[in-house]
Amino acid sequence: MPTDQFSVAGQTVIVTGSSSGIGRAIAERFAADGANVVVCSREQDHVDPVAAGIQDRDGPGRALAVECDVRDRDAVDALVEATVDSFGGLDTLVNNAGASFMSPFEDISENGWETILDINLTGTYHCTQAAGAVMQGDGGGNVINLSSVAGQQGSPYMTHYGAAKAGVINLTTSLANEWAASGVRVNCIAPGFVATPGVESQMGVSADDVDRTEVDRRVGTSEEIADVAQFLASPASSYLVGETLTAQGVPQVMEAPST
Repeated sequence: MPTDQFSVAGQTVIVTGSSSGIGRAIAERFAADGANVVVCSREQDHVDPVAAGIQDRDGPGRALAVECDVRDRDAVDALVEATVDSFGGLDTLVNNAGASFMSPFEDISENGWETILDINLTGTYHCTQAAGAVMQGDGGGNVINLSSVAGQQGSPYMTHYGAAKAGVINLTTSLANEWAASGVRVNCIAPGFVATPGVESQMGVSADDVDRTEVDRRVGTSEEIADVAQFLASPASSYLVGETLTAQGVPQVMEAPST
């Protein structure tokens, strides 16, 4: 059975928030499969090593590092312009940039609330609108948003983050309907716990501790989310439009009532 339908070779892809963790894994995976990737984060020094590492691997994909704060529309427009200037177009946008912190709701300041909403939701708006203008003009493309299970079922002490990620899910569904006629597919991934450096610092779980062959677990790896992202960017997912794919391991269910 052929597997070419799962390939992203030849695509040009922007991955926001790709200096580490899930974003970096997605960028490296796409490049290894033959895509040209634009890696970006708020600090140029953080993405230069990622792009250099991709270039040094002698894979078919090339990499471009761009400094971009997704909250800044001028910076986002410059990111998309640099992508088109370097690679001639844009096929896939992965909206991965995000941030959060834990706090009781009553202690979240107005600035803290706005910061988390701006990075996770408004940043997705900026990048999608700017990239979408190129995709619609070129006959289509893919937008892959990163939400969270916190946006699906809520998360105590992360109300700001959950609200923002719920907005990303709704944006995905609504925009997928609007842009389908332009050939742009919009989908979303909602990861559960993933052994990123941030999660490791909070929970003490390293990616080295995760066995991908083990079914009974609730912690995944960045590479497993990259697998889902590659699928959504590839022709294999052509019939998925406006969907949110949950990647969280074994689901939590209510216990059977005692008799």
